[in-house]
Amino acid sequence: MDGGYTLRTRKVMTNKLLHRLQMVFDVIHPNLGGVSSEKLRERLAKTYKAKPENVVVYGLRTIFGGSRSTGFALIYDSKDFVKKYEPKFRLRRMGLEPARTGSRKQKKELKNKRKKVRGTSKKTVGLGKKK
Repeated sequence: MDGGYTLRTRKVMTNKLLHRLQMVFDVIHPNLGGVSSEKLRERLAKTYKAKPENVVVYGLRTIFGGSRSTGFALIYDSKDFVKKYEPKFRLRRMGLEPARTGSRKQKKELKNKRKKVRGTSKKTVGLGKKK
């Protein structure tokens, strides 16, 4: 119990089709507001002898009254399987996928500019001036 919290796993199941371990975990944190998912990833990786980059923690919920939380964890066999099977938004949260660039409005403006141009020059619209 280092860090002032206890971690217990339950409903541990191996999913061989998706090359991962799936589980529900409970965190007991009496004097803490909550435990970050990054700390939980590292602790689960240490417990199950895996790399932290192969561990995905999500769905954290604090139970009413505090001092207890539950969540889900997936421990993949390798980083390739994480990238193959995890949704893009979770990969972005973990830092394995680059963040999106440009706002929704910018993309729509670019689309409408391209609609006004004819032929192969559509590819050059929005790229900026030649350097």
